[in-house]
Amino acid sequence: MKKLSDEWLAQLPLTNIKSLKPVAGGDINDSYEVISDEGRLFLKVQPNRGKSFFAHEVEGIKLLSQAANVPTVIDYGEIEHDGFLLLAWIEIGTGNQYNLGQMVAQVHQIHQQKFGLDHNFTASKFPKINTWQTSWSKFFIEQRLEPLIKFAKEKGRWNQSREQHYQILRQQIIDYDKNHKIEPSLLHGDLWIGNAIFTANHQPMLIDPDVFYGDREFDIGITTVFGGFNNDFYRGYNDTYPLRPGFEKRVSWYQFYYALMHVYYFGENYESLLNGILSSFN
Repeated sequence: MKKLSDEWLAQLPLTNIKSLKPVAGGDINDSYEVISDEGRLFLKVQPNRGKSFFAHEVEGIKLLSQAANVPTVIDYGEIEHDGFLLLAWIEIGTGNQYNLGQMVAQVHQIHQQKFGLDHNFTASKFPKINTWQTSWSKFFIEQRLEPLIKFAKEKGRWNQSREQHYQILRQQIIDYDKNHKIEPSLLHGDLWIGNAIFTANHQPMLIDPDVFYGDREFDIGITTVFGGFNNDFYRGYNDTYPLRPGFEKRVSWYQFYYALMHVYYFGENYESLLNGILSSFN
């Protein structure tokens, strides 16, 4: 975690900073609790990544806010080449996952004519190219899966067995896309349980988005990788926006993507997870 100097802190759009305390905030950013005359705030810092790193998150929060509870953005910008994002402090509580499922379904009912987004997100470890496509299989394979596999290969985290199973998965996606209408939905993009919280007044909230428009089954597939979403969540979702029949057969496409992302980021600690998913493609 980068040590923030008094000179650095003085450039924040805050007055009279009274305390700064590191807090847990995931694997990607340095995170802090800040108390100033503006109140209690949550500060995220991305060293040496500049303003563009958080511009994508701010845009995602704005898009999700059409249908979901999201954090309140105070400001974001760049200090000494470091990106920063200031959010209103959120008191964490508990809530009903049925309501969370309904909220995610409402987000997915925001549609676009094509798959992708109006900007790329290239400031992350895995750059996301979001060029608009009329085909979901083309977008998902060419702009998500194959670039990720390329990065995994460069780190020595790919092999012939994984390639053979991937080719089966790839053809399944192409064949399904040829014969079924997939409507582009607004996606959270990183919907694991840590990014779906409840506030102190028991309201569900989505945080840390990586948005684009895609197959809504992408988000739901990711919810199944590490668990934490219970039957009430899926019931709330399906009561609001039922999934297409046969989702259970397609969920592994998106589990594969998310597991490979973790192998790429964090190494072979996730090897058994990835291999278990790939073994279903025979």
